[in-house]
Amino acid sequence: MRFWLASTVSDFGTYITTVALSVLVLVALDGTALDQGLVNASRWAPYLVFGLFAGIWVDQFRRRTVLIAADLGCGLVLAALAVSGALGALNVPAVMALMFGFGTLALMSDAAYRSFLTHLVPRPLLVRANARLQQSMTVAQTTGGAVAGALVALVTAPFALLIDAFSYFFSGAVLISLKGSATDRPPLHNPGSLGRQIAEGLRWIYGHARLGPLAWKSHIWFIGSAIMGAVFPALILNELRLGAFGLGLTMGCAGVGAVLGTLISHRAGERWGTGRVVVASDLFQPLAVALIALSPVVAAAVSSGPATGDAYGSPGEWPAGLWGAFALAAVGQFFFGLAMGAESPLEMGYQQAVTPDRLIARMSATLRSANRGMIVVGAPLGGLIAAAAGVGAALWVASGIMLIAALVLLLSRFSSARVEDDQLTEEEALAGE
Repeated sequence: MRFWLASTVSDFGTYITTVALSVLVLVALDGTALDQGLVNASRWAPYLVFGLFAGIWVDQFRRRTVLIAADLGCGLVLAALAVSGALGALNVPAVMALMFGFGTLALMSDAAYRSFLTHLVPRPLLVRANARLQQSMTVAQTTGGAVAGALVALVTAPFALLIDAFSYFFSGAVLISLKGSATDRPPLHNPGSLGRQIAEGLRWIYGHARLGPLAWKSHIWFIGSAIMGAVFPALILNELRLGAFGLGLTMGCAGVGAVLGTLISHRAGERWGTGRVVVASDLFQPLAVALIALSPVVAAAVSSGPATGDAYGSPGEWPAGLWGAFALAAVGQFFFGLAMGAESPLEMGYQQAVTPDRLIARMSATLRSANRGMIVVGAPLGGLIAAAAGVGAALWVASGIMLIAALVLLLSRFSSARVEDDQLTEEEALAGE
């Protein structure tokens, strides 16, 4: 329960930062979609630079210690970002540098997070545990996105970032209190050189008949997701000019969909199989992004509005055409969140359930580093496409890339995977079989 509490509070703050950081870059610093893409890329660049080593480094320490240190460090970075922004001492390169430090700490936390969960929860319950954590995360996304928009408008983006800093401090304090034999397992001492340990982790992931296709799918999907993530704030803030409140509302719709998705995830996986549900969710996501891509077309029908660079006022002042564009973006986000909510707990639960304990940190860090590396590629690419051909074109490219990712998984052996049939026993997991 305390682990869940720490995760939930931190998740809530994260979605405040998602909105606040976009407003900071695009509005306060008068940035472009390319600037937004570069900031997003700097947030995930450490996964590309250090990712293969992260799981090995994490194994040298107790997992709880890594989680506590990462939470406190992330809080300090966000506090520095908030104070600098309030003093007017920020520019886009400075934001990128701070987010690189934040991403390095988050990488260590991510590597420890998944392996730490297997110390708390028996393997047959991992899918359910991930679903519960995902549910709280999506509730945080739903409320955090909506509240963040109003909060940023009320107290400005830098002070909103300070709230996320305190959420990390709170999470670290809760984890400090989380003591016990399960949470304080000694560090793992894996034999062999650094290169040999990295190679062992890579062979496990990409040589596995079902984890391999799942990994390649996720790498391709993250390019499309990064393009969408880079240009969606620009669509809402710069093109539709709905302001921070509009951005929070549309992101909140994704959270509502994700909550519903996580509620059905476990039962859907039991009924139709892990592979079938994940593949179906992946095929549904490009359709959701296509709806969002149509919103600029509707927005073009808006004949009048505020001066360039300003946002519309409250939703009651939006023209009818703008409401149509908002509706498409909101519905697209809802369906995208629904598919993600149904898919994510099954993917994470499957990866944890079939991987030996000594390889979980390496598996997690390797996958996440490769995936985040795709963000480093995709986020600037999205900004460049938006600058050259428009936000709508960038969203269509994102939809197409996600469709390719879904087809890769559909044509693989993972489509028939069932976690109940493939998971290791506790004895096998600890023995590393």
